[in-house]
Amino acid sequence: MFKNVAQKLIERHLLSGKMVSGEEIGLKVDQTLTQDATGTMVMLELDAMGVKRVKTEISAQYVDHNLVQNDFRNADDHIFLQTSAAKYGIWFSPPGNGVSHPVHMERFGIPGKLLIGSDSHTCAAGSMGMLAIGSGGFEVALAMTGEPFYIKMPKIFGVKLTGKLPKWVSAKDVILEMLRRHNVDGGVEKIIEYYGPGLGELTAMDRHVIANMGAELGATATVFPSDHQTQVFLKQQKREKDFTEIKADAGATYDLHDEIDLSQLEPLIACPSSPGNVVPVREVAGREVFQVMIGSSANPGLRDFAIPALILKNLRIHPRISLDINPTSRQILENLTEQGHLMALIQAGARIHQAGCNGCIGMGQAPATDKISLRTVPRNFPGRSGTKEDKVYLCSPETAVASAIAGVITDPRDLEKKMGIQYPHFVEPTEILINREMVYPPPKEGTHVEVIRGPNIQPLPQMGPLKERLEGPVLLKLGDNISTDEISPAGSKVLPFRSNIPEISKFTYSGVDETFYKRAMEYQKTGSLVVAGANYGQGSSREHAALAPSYLGVRAILAKSYARIHRSNLVNFGILPLIFASEGDWKGIDQGDVLVIERILESVKSGKEIPVINQTKKKTIQMKCPLTVHEREILLAGGLINFMLSRK
Repeated sequence: MFKNVAQKLIERHLLSGKMVSGEEIGLKVDQTLTQDATGTMVMLELDAMGVKRVKTEISAQYVDHNLVQNDFRNADDHIFLQTSAAKYGIWFSPPGNGVSHPVHMERFGIPGKLLIGSDSHTCAAGSMGMLAIGSGGFEVALAMTGEPFYIKMPKIFGVKLTGKLPKWVSAKDVILEMLRRHNVDGGVEKIIEYYGPGLGELTAMDRHVIANMGAELGATATVFPSDHQTQVFLKQQKREKDFTEIKADAGATYDLHDEIDLSQLEPLIACPSSPGNVVPVREVAGREVFQVMIGSSANPGLRDFAIPALILKNLRIHPRISLDINPTSRQILENLTEQGHLMALIQAGARIHQAGCNGCIGMGQAPATDKISLRTVPRNFPGRSGTKEDKVYLCSPETAVASAIAGVITDPRDLEKKMGIQYPHFVEPTEILINREMVYPPPKEGTHVEVIRGPNIQPLPQMGPLKERLEGPVLLKLGDNISTDEISPAGSKVLPFRSNIPEISKFTYSGVDETFYKRAMEYQKTGSLVVAGANYGQGSSREHAALAPSYLGVRAILAKSYARIHRSNLVNFGILPLIFASEGDWKGIDQGDVLVIERILESVKSGKEIPVINQTKKKTIQMKCPLTVHEREILLAGGLINFMLSRK
């Protein structure tokens, strides 16, 4: 049988199940990635399970999200993470060393390996022939203990690339084109595999841009072959010995197919407030801009900063613009400095920030009220920037810097047409400065390590088993594409409580209804429900978006459909993820309706549809709860931690 790259990667890690679309498979995990916004939960979960030492080939903990130290909380958590990493045998990347995804690629990425991470953009590592999947933190914690990673076998979506990118168009425009065609749910339950002659000139970091934002398509993973460009990247990082060629067999087929002629692409931009709201830049050109941000895991490569620096040489940004530069790793920052690009950015008027996620996750750099911000980040969900009713657009570094010069949204091709600025020639250098010193290896033994916990770090709340009957009000009715940012917000006000569930729960759904917490607490003991539309829980993998509602007494979600990671998180924390058997029934439920669900245990065990009685409307509807055998056991136990403790 001829196999594509995704099939080869799955096959070499397959522990259970069959590679048939929709069937549950268990996979052996080689590497894990955690970051500080989710990593504290992972460490608490390892502690709750009594873990002594991780069993993966490589596990790495990064501090890249919560870098703003307004008080003791983030600083305490950084110490907690470092001491926990030492105890459990995990590599540690400290604050300021960079965003997890590019740093992991620089230091630990190896073609053919399976990486799962408690960050939805873990899929970025698929750029170098890895199978890399974002997941909830608890599943990552289990993988660290040697447990298989369970997932439904995805369909393989092949995308053939032909042609060559024209001037002023780059890798960000490729993934924006995919979002323009397929929207934010077009990759759900799919692995997207890119192949074809167009790959030849896309560097490993170009591929990172595309693979990273596969998360915005809802894809399980994005896969590229490991080829000459992968070898070039590993040689540049002084790790050429880690190279292995992995390509699709001639004659390999795909479940779904699309094709992009790179030569026909033009500069694209995602308008507020969805990564799928993509139009050509020329259609929105001329709109007044106040902030431009370059950096983040979505555009992390040296060229993503060097190209703007070369364009800006001997120029100044528009006086109205704040041009924020977020280097993605300390190594990138060192090379920008040595090559003179940092000086060009500074002299042009840019503001240089520390290496990290920063404004991408709402940690500072919030835009002004009702003012446009152009960003090379992966997401522009409502309020994610830290400003309510924000106007965030997603674009390439070329479009970003052109707009910073002009002061309005600008098609970068106009720099050449109207200002005579030539598209700069940049070739990725073969020799660069390498910084290995700032990722700290764990000690050989962890028994002597004292884990230091600050006062804000609280143990996981206890959860009981699933109940046979649920009666409660619909506290909230939501529409389609609700993101985890809207369920459990990020930002400098909220994220410092990520290791304190009672406190972070106070912000649950605050972006859509500030009264939710107070109303939910009235039903914390008896239980309540939330109704949602399609693709519920898209975006970040943060399990707080399931754990906080569970703590507040939300016992079931009734939705049209779910994003993959969030649905798993709901199961892992004992929330019943129901799906409307008929989408039309969604219209018949209003906020405040009292619903009754009976024979829950029987229905979950049998897999049959579950009747839901709307006492307010005097009507009964049918809900589905499709679960794998593994998920059924977890849910019946009341969540993953109860399930794991029951096995001891």
